Amino acid sequence: MTQRPIILGIVGDSAAGKTTLTRGIAQVLGEDDVTVICTDDYHRYDRKQRAEMGISALHPDCNYLDIIQQHLGLLRTGQPILKPIYNHSTGSFDPPEYIKPNRFVIVEGLLGYSTRGMRDSYDIKVYLAPPEDLRATWKIKRDTRKRGYTEAEVIEQIRKREPDSEAYIRPQRQWADVVVTFYPPNGGGGKDDLLLNASLVLRPTIPHPDLTHILGANGNHLGNAIRLELDRDMGKPVDVLQIDGHATAEQVRELERVLCNEVPYLGRFCSLEGNQDVGKVVGTTGETLQSYPLALTQLLITYHILKAMNVGETS
Repeated sequence: MTQRPIILGIVGDSAAGKTTLTRGIAQVLGEDDVTVICTDDYHRYDRKQRAEMGISALHPDCNYLDIIQQHLGLLRTGQPILKPIYNHSTGSFDPPEYIKPNRFVIVEGLLGYSTRGMRDSYDIKVYLAPPEDLRATWKIKRDTRKRGYTEAEVIEQIRKREPDSEAYIRPQRQWADVVVTFYPPNGGGGKDDLLLNASLVLRPTIPHPDLTHILGANGNHLGNAIRLELDRDMGKPVDVLQIDGHATAEQVRELERVLCNEVPYLGRFCSLEGNQDVGKVVGTTGETLQSYPLALTQLLITYHILKAMNVGETS
């Protein structure tokens, strides 16, 4: 490879939306150009062993963090890895998989920012932080439909895992360049994922697109459905991009153009420029619909991926 892969990290608690966001970004970039790695594959123990030992998959001691770090280092230099595979359906391990990194690598999972060596391997770090009640709803829905659990079992699992979530998962938020929170408007129950709002904390650890000329503090011509606010995060000033779930195509079009005009090649990924994969979600009745908050979140992250690629090519 003449150019090393660009590595994106997506970290969050169980059922925070990591796989959904990962899949969407891979579709935007083109799946043939993306290698997806899930750090769940690096569990040290299978489901039966974890139950016998009384340890959760969220605990660092239940995962081969040293091998994750080693594999991230190899991927960053374009080298192949022999990746383990954890089967969520059976709770056991399948044969390992030989993987050569593509142009872009997305690493998603629970503990991806746990060590300094891991954190130094990423070009962009994203943390997903949905409200806990919404995450619980998503987890119950996923684990009962796809992983064979009863609702009571999932609720009990969430309760038992809470100490590990607090101790090991949520502290990783501090290392992210972008913190993404999808949440229901007006304190709603979040049953309709299409109408979720998005809040994106843009930390100054990486250069973000300049949105101040269209989203000024004194109001903007896009309407209040899309806002750029100044806030404090962990005691430091940050920009926060707020996108309402009811935002219309007209309201997001100019914001998309800002992103798509600033970075070469990003224009062909814009949802309003003919790409039908951006921001797609499955509605409550099974139909595929478009969420503009999700679309803009995917485009902002894609912006940073391509920005990092351009920096690498010109450095």
